[in-house]
Amino acid sequence: MLKRFFVYSLLFSMTSIVIAADSPDTSTWVQFSSFTYEGKTDIGANTGEYLNPIIAGFYPDPSICRVDDDYYLVNSAFNYFPSIPIWHSKDLVNWTQIGNVIDRQSQFQISGGDMSRGTYAPTIRHWDIFYVVNTLVGGTGNFLVTATHPEGPWSEPILLPNVGGIDPDIFFDEDGRCYILSCDEPEGQPLYNGHRAIKIQEFDLEQKKSVGPKTLLVNGGTDITKQPIWCEGPHMYKINGKYYLMCAQGGTSTAHTEVIFRSESLLGPYVPWEKNPILTQMGLPDNRLNPVTCTGHADMVQTQNGDWYAVFLGCQPYDGRNFNTGRQTFMLPVKWTDDGWPVILQPNTSVPLTVKKPNLPADKAPEVATTGNISFTDNFDSDKLHYRWVGIRGPGSKWYAISKEDKALYIQPRADLLSNQSNPSYLGTRQQNNNFSCTVSMMAQPDTKDCIAGLVAFQDDDNYYAINVKVESGKLTEVAFEKPSAPVRGGRGGRGTRGTRGATQPQAIEPQVSKTLPNNIKSIELKIEGEGPITRLYYKTGNGQFTQLGDDLESSFLSTDTAGGFQGVTLGMFAHN
Repeated sequence: MLKRFFVYSLLFSMTSIVIAADSPDTSTWVQFSSFTYEGKTDIGANTGEYLNPIIAGFYPDPSICRVDDDYYLVNSAFNYFPSIPIWHSKDLVNWTQIGNVIDRQSQFQISGGDMSRGTYAPTIRHWDIFYVVNTLVGGTGNFLVTATHPEGPWSEPILLPNVGGIDPDIFFDEDGRCYILSCDEPEGQPLYNGHRAIKIQEFDLEQKKSVGPKTLLVNGGTDITKQPIWCEGPHMYKINGKYYLMCAQGGTSTAHTEVIFRSESLLGPYVPWEKNPILTQMGLPDNRLNPVTCTGHADMVQTQNGDWYAVFLGCQPYDGRNFNTGRQTFMLPVKWTDDGWPVILQPNTSVPLTVKKPNLPADKAPEVATTGNISFTDNFDSDKLHYRWVGIRGPGSKWYAISKEDKALYIQPRADLLSNQSNPSYLGTRQQNNNFSCTVSMMAQPDTKDCIAGLVAFQDDDNYYAINVKVESGKLTEVAFEKPSAPVRGGRGGRGTRGTRGATQPQAIEPQVSKTLPNNIKSIELKIEGEGPITRLYYKTGNGQFTQLGDDLESSFLSTDTAGGFQGVTLGMFAHN
């Protein structure tokens, strides 16, 4: 089963990749400056409330832990690098990104495959030090990294060859013994498509390897006679002397749910709650106001005051079906039944977008909001890129540089294209609102090599809208629109949605709308604007007004429903020769 979308190629590297000097010669590169993102929403929280999602945009599969009065959260990043963003908060409402767990090539390379491979559903826990377990899909499978401080540095990965499947969880029992769970293949032949199993095995922290036998905790899901699919994302908790096992079930599309099991013993038997699921948006009317869909992949945390909260992924379609912001991080309080079962959301209840704040001392607001009306300008005047910036797969060389003096980002034109499953010269930030705009200034230097550079809304190698600016002899000569044509694809896989894809034939590029630029133009401003189902591209030279490039575009071309996969859109700058 898993072999159909696991390609265990030798992508893991335990030695450092040679990176170009910290101060490369950028005289032939393309210069970008003043990148601005502005996102808007009609929903606002009142005093004493917080706004869902708590972290907007493509930040899926949240996992959370508490250390004293500090909270830490991690997300999947799939085939983006750096990978596994890590966040900090003191009140569960105001979140600040403090780093990325995978932030250097010596940890591993993400060097091939479609965008929905890479890092899947991490778990973060603390026991003397911090632990993150995760799966590198399309690479070496499951691994463990550790850190003394959550902002890093995180260790080189420890491979977990005996941990099968995906979505590993790490659990520390009260006696200090450690266990790793995962969504694994069932024992014997699968009985149906999507038949999975949750298994557990002890992990020796000193030897850093699995020991003893594996134990099957859940076969199929809550009721195997009903053929539940993709029981995954396990998280184990010990609460009031009982063991609770929480899992996602139903696939990551609109049938996504969260379910709960309980046992008197760590190794079972685990009994599903008779009123499962404890979180879902299935069965609600499609025309409901401000819908949230696809909810699941939850994790729970108890506050220092004894209250419980759950973080989980959810989607916000702009037309009832399509969404470009990906799977986002939501949070709700957990209510406990009289007989000791946790409930995240009552049946037939829409996920509320405004919720009463937790009973915790207020944390300071982040420098840039993570929800609601989100706006920032990056002038590239720091020593290093902000944590929000990501590339496509892992770089094998240093093809970008920042100049504090010039307040500019320089990108080297290279042969890799956006449409190849490679590492193009591209840096992007996540689209976090259905209604947004992003702008950037671009300049050619006298020695800039002949190339194409510009601004792109990128979903994957087959689905993106790009503003291409042609550079010739250090001057900008033409601006054009690029959209890949529909590729010829192999079979699609995934978990209840259009997920990872089969082989893709090289696709053509559709005829471009192009405009010749005035003579001797060396700089240009580019803008991408989204209004729900409509996307527009613009350019501006000199002191004039923005000119739309081509016609209105369908945002759905960039949606997960059209493109498949699990990631959302990123917006950023690129260059290729």
